[in-house]
Amino acid sequence: MKLLGIIMANASRKPANRRNAYKYSTLVLAIALVALVAYNIMGMISTGPAFGKTTSGIDTPLTSAQLSVINDAPSSYFISAGNMLLNGTLSDPVILSNNPQVSPYITNGKQTVIYIGAISCVYCGENRWAMALALSRFGNFSKLFLGYSSFGDGDLPTLYWNDDNYTRPGVSYGNYYSSNYVSFISADYDSNITQGFQLPALSDPLTYFVQKAPNSTYRGAMSFMNKTNNFTGTPFTLWGSSLNLGADGIVFGNSTPSSSKLPLTYMTHQQVLNQLKAFNDQFAYAEYAAADVYIAQACAPLTSAPPICKSSTITAIEGKLGI
Repeated sequence: MKLLGIIMANASRKPANRRNAYKYSTLVLAIALVALVAYNIMGMISTGPAFGKTTSGIDTPLTSAQLSVINDAPSSYFISAGNMLLNGTLSDPVILSNNPQVSPYITNGKQTVIYIGAISCVYCGENRWAMALALSRFGNFSKLFLGYSSFGDGDLPTLYWNDDNYTRPGVSYGNYYSSNYVSFISADYDSNITQGFQLPALSDPLTYFVQKAPNSTYRGAMSFMNKTNNFTGTPFTLWGSSLNLGADGIVFGNSTPSSSKLPLTYMTHQQVLNQLKAFNDQFAYAEYAAADVYIAQACAPLTSAPPICKSSTITAIEGKLGI
């Protein structure tokens, strides 16, 4: 704008040669117009969408190329990240702790991974990346969806298991996952994405998930999780015999955030997927390491297991977890 002011100020000066006055004024005005257009374009490029405002692509299914980043992630990534977790060379905290143990929950003859979360939950948002990677070792997704955590509470690019409702309260149950080894039961509390983190206003929010379950399979899984009396907030998951009372990694960028600014907030979904595919920075290492914790938990009770369960890295993580 300073440059534009200088140009317009010069436009008011009279040229020495009166015969060129018209040409001079026309030229100056043309330059001013070009400068104004350039200024507006640069403003759009430099500012982008304001924090807490974008729902770009929300509920859009991942493309086949994007989905392959999750489904076809090389096993070597998991092994390398797991070794980094074991030798303490990760910048982001991934948690190795002894979790409450229960008997595995069986659905359709298979051990069940159960997830209870909320689309508004920033830790659920971060956690779904690691969950999806972990589940890819036992089966694959035919669909995943672009999502966000709530505006003003992360505004975080994440994955949705289903095409969730982000304008009114309710629960989205189900997913597009198949596996020969495990069943996956997922439930996310839906709410208006512009209104911050929300769960049902009940003394025991999980009763709402039980009441709203669409069928006996989901009602049984929600009841099982409720009866553990271990719910402390979302995400709340079961992997094998291990109850996870929150996210197993705090992975919001290439180092632990030192303020409320979460680097992952300012990335697009494609940028997140690019990092996971490239596997060359701390963010990717930590997400795969967080996935390894879930993999180890799911592997421990399995009698028939995928190859990753037999790796020395995963069995070493099982040892650290005490399972």
